[in-house]
Amino acid sequence: MATKISIKELDSQFAKIRGLDLVIGKVVEAGEEWSEPVGPTPYPDITALRGWDQRILARYPPFYSPLSDFCEFCTYGKCDLTAGKQGACGIDMEAHQGKWSLLTCVMGAACHATHAHHIVEYLIKKYGEDHPIDVGSEVDIEAPLIRLIAGIKPKKLGDLKEVLTYLDNQVTQLTSATATGQEQSPIDYESKALHAGMLDNLALEVADIAQVSALGLPKGNSDTPLVEIGMGAIDKSKPVILCVGHNVAPGSEVINYLEDKGTYGSVEVAGICCTAHDLTRYSKNAKIVGPISRQLMFVRSGIADILIIDQECVRADVVDEARSVGTRVIATSDQICAGLPDLTDKTPDEIVKALLTDTPAVLVRNPAKVGEVAARAAIEAAPQRKSEKGLKDEQVLANTSRCTLCRECTENCPINLDIGYAVNAAKKSNLEPLQKIFQECIGCGRCDEACPQSIPVLSTINAASTAKIKEEKFTIRVGRGPIRDTEIRNVGRPIVMGEIPGVIAFVGCSNYPGGNEDLAKMADEFAKRRYIVVTSGCAASDLARYRDENGQTLYEKYPGDFDAGCIVNTGSCVSNAHPIGAVIKIASIFAKRNLRGNFEEISDYILNRIGAVAIAWGSQHQKAMAIATGANRLGVPVILGPQGVKHRRAYLGRSEDNEKWMVLNARDGKKVYGGPAPEHLLYVAETIEETMVMAARLVMRPNDTPKGRMIKLSNYINLHKQLYGTMPDDVQRFVRAETDLPVTMKDDVIPVLKERGWKPIEIPDPTLLDRMVLRRE
Repeated sequence: MATKISIKELDSQFAKIRGLDLVIGKVVEAGEEWSEPVGPTPYPDITALRGWDQRILARYPPFYSPLSDFCEFCTYGKCDLTAGKQGACGIDMEAHQGKWSLLTCVMGAACHATHAHHIVEYLIKKYGEDHPIDVGSEVDIEAPLIRLIAGIKPKKLGDLKEVLTYLDNQVTQLTSATATGQEQSPIDYESKALHAGMLDNLALEVADIAQVSALGLPKGNSDTPLVEIGMGAIDKSKPVILCVGHNVAPGSEVINYLEDKGTYGSVEVAGICCTAHDLTRYSKNAKIVGPISRQLMFVRSGIADILIIDQECVRADVVDEARSVGTRVIATSDQICAGLPDLTDKTPDEIVKALLTDTPAVLVRNPAKVGEVAARAAIEAAPQRKSEKGLKDEQVLANTSRCTLCRECTENCPINLDIGYAVNAAKKSNLEPLQKIFQECIGCGRCDEACPQSIPVLSTINAASTAKIKEEKFTIRVGRGPIRDTEIRNVGRPIVMGEIPGVIAFVGCSNYPGGNEDLAKMADEFAKRRYIVVTSGCAASDLARYRDENGQTLYEKYPGDFDAGCIVNTGSCVSNAHPIGAVIKIASIFAKRNLRGNFEEISDYILNRIGAVAIAWGSQHQKAMAIATGANRLGVPVILGPQGVKHRRAYLGRSEDNEKWMVLNARDGKKVYGGPAPEHLLYVAETIEETMVMAARLVMRPNDTPKGRMIKLSNYINLHKQLYGTMPDDVQRFVRAETDLPVTMKDDVIPVLKERGWKPIEIPDPTLLDRMVLRRE
């Protein structure tokens, strides 16, 4: 890890030194040197980028939406923080919410840092520290986030260990700042939250480039194969091994064992959530059941003979649910021991015997051993479990006779589905309302817990939808991993100049207000309009579970290139590193900016020049908030769906406050008005209409050329008219000169501009950094 030492003045018998900066890193062997100069912030500590954070937080101050008026963090509490009151420790509501923001992001960063540790340690043990980092022949910038933040160029798996050490140190320091009696400023809490988000993004890249390099996952191939996804895609006549979580190591070892024994084709290996993506990246014969919203539904079906759980996004009741239907469980992670006996040191024979007799759920923390045990146990258990696979529909539906239409299930549904009406209709033999709910249900199970009649509501939804489940077969393009440098060279200029209207990334969880169809329709619309659409994780799975009017999934309809009018699936949650890395690469490859330890300059470039926006329509997990906050620090806006308000914080700009939108013109150093572009950094939208219009607005940048702004304005105005039937009421804020106006819209827009007192402004060479002006003199 590099350490920077600054010597302002030194007089000694050997030398007189003035203004010397020394950067001390690890000792390197001859030929390993990297010629790119080190920027000002390699391995930044928790305050190194505080100045940059303060700049962006002054423009986009945090807006808090507390879920409670009280603080209960220490034994002084609980303390009432309403109406300007302070708690016993002196904290006020704003600082308290800032602390929540930091805690959320630290939890997310810790999850991904731990995941990165696990996969790197596993791969080093299997392949050795000297195994090369290789993410594709057309990728020279193999690790843009590592280069940017850590200031190193990793060449082998062992090089990632020092990055992991840095992550551990920083996450510990950030966690300490959340304790009572530590940080007290809401802005400094948010600065630390931004730091946590950056660490999260860094951990994503460590994990994915390691597994791409060592496990042979796709290396930026845009034509990866289409594989099956859906509950109906699983052949329950075979032994079924289901992997749930995010770490591909145990599942990959299952495939290895089956292939070695020549039995892979006779066993179904499937996954839910991000492990599923990485299984199909490892083997195209693996299958994806679906996103996190399908977890409880599928486990309750009893189709899985063996359930392997690793880490992250695993339900706290999944072991009990699996055991209740006769599914054996193998937990594999230090983070989820689930109260199970640790049989890691037992032989495979002993573990298989225990699983199939008196210990149906065990902990085994050795991926290779898990692979053998799961395969053998599934093959042996499956013949005896044939009658247990699948819900007993009539028996389950009979429970609806107890429904009193109290609507407790409806009241407790996070997305307000009218479950009570649907269950009561099933009581009268009308199953259609439950089948409709199946399409929109997020699978949380709160309806079960709310029912005073103990009706298994979620199972009832499943049982009513058996025919639909059998038909739930779609195709998804296997996650391709990195964005190739050759692709960046093709699209870098048109993105920066605005000729490609923007990059829209659909990311996050499945906590949607109305099912996955809205998400898919948004992606379809932006791809039609020739935006570059990128996706990963559960969002990528949900985009696959939709067919257009011609019966095509979006992955069948659009190519997988990183180019205008395409839809790119990068892979699992950790593959979110690649869309983020792509915008960093644009600054390096197109603009020739140095990356190495140069975070502020690259973020300033992205904020002012690269029209990229992320949409986390179903955000649910702390990891989603951490990923989003890391993107925000880099200057990439994120739009959350309506459930995102429960994350308690947004970063909102005020377009009418002209002073907030002043930038430095790098050509002459003058302070000029750059316009509200992007207007917000973290925004919560209530509807897909609001989301789409906001995304078209947030891709605008002060640096847009007249042609580029014309294209972006055309999409913004057209979408607003298409979805709302009116001209945007703020269009005057985004027109800098008449040359920005789409030719076909001039007659409509110019009268509006005159009516609103519009005046043309200079198009600047924008920056928020004083040193960027000096650099260009």
